[in-house]
Amino acid sequence: MRPDGDPEPDDYGLPPVDVVVPDDARELDRDVIAYRREERQRRRRERIRRLTRPFTRYGIVIPIIAGALLVALASGVLMTVFGPRPTPRPSTPMLAPHPTAAPGRVGGHLPDARVALIGRERVPIPLRDLRPGVILIAPPECRCEALVAELAARTQEFELRFWLTADRRADKSKPEEAVRRLRQLAGAAHHGTAVLVEDTGNVLSGTYAPPAASPGPAAAASGSAGASAAPAAAPTAVLVAPDGVVAGVLHSPQPGADLTDKIKALA
Repeated sequence: MRPDGDPEPDDYGLPPVDVVVPDDARELDRDVIAYRREERQRRRRERIRRLTRPFTRYGIVIPIIAGALLVALASGVLMTVFGPRPTPRPSTPMLAPHPTAAPGRVGGHLPDARVALIGRERVPIPLRDLRPGVILIAPPECRCEALVAELAARTQEFELRFWLTADRRADKSKPEEAVRRLRQLAGAAHHGTAVLVEDTGNVLSGTYAPPAASPGPAAAASGSAGASAAPAAAPTAVLVAPDGVVAGVLHSPQPGADLTDKIKALA
């Protein structure tokens, strides 16, 4: 506005501006405070924008990926600190290079044959890999649940292994029935683990167990109930040292201190 109050543009061609200059500059304090507050807010927004620019450059994908990585890292740390500790399995040492006896005898290695571990599937392994620990050869109807429980507990105590196999030399039942009886017998191992072994060639029983019991001649001829039958065969325990040497063969072993000492000596 021109000094004479005319609203038309002045001689310099500038647009009309309604500017009022106060007589006292203190009347502008409120405007100055508002201006400074707006400047502080602007600078704050610029700082936040600079800090978040790497995360917002590609939209919301980067924050989601960063959050997932943090969750995975935290979960891994928690599982490492508080997760279950795997139990290390005892390592199998080398076979003794020069045993004092021939294979199949006390002081020698186990026979050079193959057997199969019975689980969900049959796993063939060398017979000499059954070490260190105790191999129990159980004939049919041996009724040796107490012995199985004792051997499983003692081998577990001394960090050894326990294998259970069937003597099928005089057993005419089907293989499935023999495995069923073996699983039932292994159920007596309440304080340890009995690993089932399938010895289709009867190598263990033919090498270490006494001759299989056969029906008496009278019972075979008449088949009468009153005829006497041969007593059931007793189980046989084979003690195998860590170096694969057979440390002992126990016929009709009984739970007790003597058996515990023999098992402890293997460790």
